[in-house]
Amino acid sequence: MRPRIVQDDGQIGFYWTTSDGAPTTLHVLVGEDDEPDRLVATHLSALDDSLIDASRRFGELLGGGRRPTVQDRQDLGELYRSVDRACLDYARAVERLGLAPDARAGQIIGTAVLMSILARHPLDMLGPAPLEGELDEPKPGVVGGYGEMAQVDHARPWKGGRWVVRTEAGARLPLTLSMLLYDSSGTNKDAARSEHCEAMQKVVSSAAETDADPYDVACALDWLLYDWLMAHRDGPDSAEIVFPKGRDGDATVLVAAAAASVAARATFDPALVR
Repeated sequence: MRPRIVQDDGQIGFYWTTSDGAPTTLHVLVGEDDEPDRLVATHLSALDDSLIDASRRFGELLGGGRRPTVQDRQDLGELYRSVDRACLDYARAVERLGLAPDARAGQIIGTAVLMSILARHPLDMLGPAPLEGELDEPKPGVVGGYGEMAQVDHARPWKGGRWVVRTEAGARLPLTLSMLLYDSSGTNKDAARSEHCEAMQKVVSSAAETDADPYDVACALDWLLYDWLMAHRDGPDSAEIVFPKGRDGDATVLVAAAAASVAARATFDPALVR
């Protein structure tokens, strides 16, 4: 008998069981199985299936089409918890095996992260974006200036950063990676993507520092992940994530940031601990 996935009709998400039916995790299983690669592939396929099911069931809620009822809030809570746990479990498993996530893994984990963020939004479980309340208000019309990744606090890198437009007059205006890539002239798109990934890596690397605040880490990663994911969707109405040619290596950064976000939030969200 092999370990198996439990993913019944009507169930939100999935979970692993051992051959005798006891609940377990992928991270535990890969350390004991003779074919751990097969388990990792099965985990990703199950996560992909659960995301497709969730988009059908909760698409209107995730897209902001209506306000959630009491039952909807319970379902959205179960959705983000199951998705977050699956992402963290995958990240810990591939780290244990010494594997690098490929583009397909990045696409599935990326879509899962986006769905988690969209599920938490109507539950008021998202913190402030970096530099919220500190940027200038943009005025109508074309804005001239230079896009840059602005760090919240260089002495505390776990606070993250965000893209801003610095105008010649010295104003700092909010900017997104999507706007930088598709609505701006003179942008080195590959360099912008690399700088964004470096910003995520900086937060992940500093998250373990003794004075790092998990809430700050979570807010920083939520924003950087959301900004990257919204700029890499298959289309304006799609949650499917695509990697540009030659950027498959970004999957490793994406998976690490997703895992660090869940780990940080688990310190103050007991629903994520199991």
